[in-house]
Parts: sequence; structure tokens; C-alpha cells
Amino acid sequence: MSARSHSKRSWGQRLVILIPYLWLAAFFLVPFLIVFKISLSQFATAQPPYLPQFDLDEGLAGLKEFFSELSSANYARLVSDWLYLSSYGRSLAIAFVSTAMLLALGLPIAYAMARAPRRWQGVLFLLIVLPFWTSFLIRVYAWMTILQRDGLLNQALLAIGIVDAPPVWISTDAAIFIGIVYTYLPFMVLPIYATLERMDETLLEAAADLGCPRWKAFWLVTVPLALPGAIAGSILCFIPIVGEFVIPDLLGGSGTMMIGQTLWLEFFNNRDWPAASAVAVVLLALLIVPLILFQHVQARRLEQGG
Repeated sequence: MSARSHSKRSWGQRLVILIPYLWLAAFFLVPFLIVFKISLSQFATAQPPYLPQFDLDEGLAGLKEFFSELSSANYARLVSDWLYLSSYGRSLAIAFVSTAMLLALGLPIAYAMARAPRRWQGVLFLLIVLPFWTSFLIRVYAWMTILQRDGLLNQALLAIGIVDAPPVWISTDAAIFIGIVYTYLPFMVLPIYATLERMDETLLEAAADLGCPRWKAFWLVTVPLALPGAIAGSILCFIPIVGEFVIPDLLGGSGTMMIGQTLWLEFFNNRDWPAASAVAVVLLALLIVPLILFQHVQARRLEQGG
């Protein structure tokens, strides 16, 4: 191979590696820096509704004045205002509980799919992803109808005799959890299924030969092997649930404010772009934590050869 062809190949490999970084820089880093800059600005009745604004015609002096007017007041406001703190706390709490519920439901479903006969696994997979064929908004509106006082759920509960009077579901935490679990269940099931589907079943046979009961083999063999998929599914669910807006807004009402609703309120109702940008930056910082933890766990697994 000539030096010229080797050089072309080297540049081609570098370009392939460089493209994802350019994509991230263009569509993540640059927008984030713009949002971060707005979060350091002050609200103003103007267009756009914030100050300061940098003018290239003012040169270096204008640049210095621009940076001198930036302030962290919006972040101090987030820390001191109970509305923001409660919204963050409520969002994290709902995300943790919802993710735990999704994991408790998703693991048995994924295990049943992985242990099903091969000819049925494709059908079961299709049933899991089937809701994605319908608009997300339509599915949430459908749950609004189901959870009405005279909706299908209350009719079923009354017919079975579980309740004597129709309970209230809409504008409650229960409705939010139902909507979230229904919406995000495929994101939990599919990563776990992908992990369990590759599991060597001879490990369970070896555990049975050694006298291990099936339930104990499940906890000692299957669950540890499913852990990477469970962690990936938990992150795929937890991160978007924290910033969820549509489900709590339609099913939860005004008394169940999450941080996504607070951000929308600041941006569209109050037109306070700096405060909304600060809310978004802090939310992003909170969501980076589970990603770092996941990366740490994955790195340790690779070091241990697993």
C-alpha cells in the first residue's frame, strides 16, 4: 500500500470520527451556549426579551460591556424561590418512583419475552412497540377519557365490585404515574429484552444441576445478567420523565407542577427567557449525573471483563 493511499485512508478514518463530534458541536454545544448566555441575561420588555445584546459594530469595547452586564441573578432566584425548588424536587421524585415502577414491570415482561419460543418473540416484540404507531398526544388524550369519572376504568372497577363509588383519577399523582408507566414501558422492556435474549441458558441449567431453586437462580443468575439492560432502560426512562410536560399537564393539572411545566410557564406565559433558560441549564446539569454514573458503571464492567 502506497503512502498516498494510506494517507487518504487515514483522513477518511479521521473524517468518520470527526462527523459525530461536529454534529454534537452544531446541534448540542452551540445551542447550549446560546441558552446559557440567555440565562445570564436580564428580563426586558423588548424583542428578544432580554438584555444585554451584543452588537458586532461596537467592537472590543462593546464586547467588554456585554460581558460586564451578564449576571448569575437568575440562578440565585432559582435557589431562593420555592416554586422552582418544589418543581425540581417533584420532578425528580416522580421520575424515581416511575422508573422503579417501570423496572418492576419491565423486567418480568422482558424475561417472559426472552424465554418465549422463538416463533412468538417477534409477535411479542411487535405488541410492545405497537403503541408507537399512534401519536403520543392521542394516547395521552385516550387516557384522559379512560380516567374520567364515568370513564372505562371506573366502569370496570364498579362492575367488578372493587369500589362502591367512582374514584377521582384526573388531576392526581395516580393519573400521572399511569400515563408515564404506559408511555415509557417499551423503553424499559426493550433494553432488558435485548440483554436477556443473548443470555446463555446453560447457566440456568448448571444452577439447577447444583440444586439451586428456580426463583433463586433467577435472582442470582438472570437478574445480574440483565443489569446492563436494566440500567440502560432506567436511564432512557428517567431522563425524559424528569422533563416531562404533556403527561403531567393533561393528566395532573395545575396542582401537580413539574419542572417541564414551570419552564413552559416562564417561557411562553411570562416571556421570561432568562429565567426559563436558567431552569433548562440546571435541569440539564441534573440529568448529566445519571449519565456519568452509567458511564462509570460501564467502564468498571469493561475493566472487569464483563
